[in-house]
Amino acid sequence: MKSEVFKNQKVVIDRISSMFKNNRIGHAYLFDGENGTGKEVIALHFAKLLLCKEPQKNVPCETCSSCRRVTSGNHPNITLIRPDGQNIKKEQMSDLIFKMTRKGYEPGRKIYIVTAADRMHVAAANTLLKFLEEPEGDVTAILLTNSYQSLLPTIQSRCQRISFLPPSREAMIAELEEKGITMSMAATATMVTATVSEAFELASGDQFANIRKTVLKLVEASNSSVQDALLFIQTDWIQVLKEKEEVDRGLDLLLYVYRDIVAIKAGLNSTPAYPDQKELFEGLAMRMTYSRLSAIMETVLQSKRQLHSNMNRTLLMEQLVLNMQEGLLVV
Repeated sequence: MKSEVFKNQKVVIDRISSMFKNNRIGHAYLFDGENGTGKEVIALHFAKLLLCKEPQKNVPCETCSSCRRVTSGNHPNITLIRPDGQNIKKEQMSDLIFKMTRKGYEPGRKIYIVTAADRMHVAAANTLLKFLEEPEGDVTAILLTNSYQSLLPTIQSRCQRISFLPPSREAMIAELEEKGITMSMAATATMVTATVSEAFELASGDQFANIRKTVLKLVEASNSSVQDALLFIQTDWIQVLKEKEEVDRGLDLLLYVYRDIVAIKAGLNSTPAYPDQKELFEGLAMRMTYSRLSAIMETVLQSKRQLHSNMNRTLLMEQLVLNMQEGLLVV
């Protein structure tokens, strides 16, 4: 996967090497890109370069004690912050700042990497902001996000943004087809991740196929009657999508359904997420107005936000299908 990421993100790798060569290392970076574009892989590569004892042609040597410890995840000067549950909490940021300012590190730069930075609680973001404004010592922050606009503008303005470009979906789909994945499944999987290896793992698994099938059945049920849709949630949906992560994935796939319908209605030629559902989606595109489609997509997005706030998942889905039936926003 590492070689695939480096190949796809050569522009980012070259930019990092150039910054290192010219000794223009900032105190905060924001890596912005879709899931699967390799942000964490390259963040660790960047950290390794900054700590390497014998860099070669502006890339880490991979053999010194520092490089080996970064590879094994045991370098004391690197701190990796991930969401605790669904969010990054204020306490995590406070602990980070305490750790960054105390003694006990090896000589050299201290680096902290915040994954899913857009999922910081407001209090956590404000705590981090104070540290970004007044970093103590030789410190570099690397924030990773797939939702740049969700970050506080004040955090955006204090970081150098490095954008990760996704590979061509058409090329990814073709490569997956060569590996034996059907075109339809490949098209859906490449909406979820921008890495071929991850897309292949998803598309090869039974659970992803089951979630995809369940989402499409929900679309049909919700366009039949509200009773059918509610019954479907109770009898099918909650049996297949049991975990919060699975519901989140299902809501993403549901959003892609209505993206496809809007594209058909608008006459766009973009590669669909569900090429095997063209006939069904064409019928829905004829029956549904743009305003209703927009309302449904917004209510799916709102359901995703409620999911992350720990709302009861069955109740959330029942509320969602009621609003899909009516084309209204969740209140």
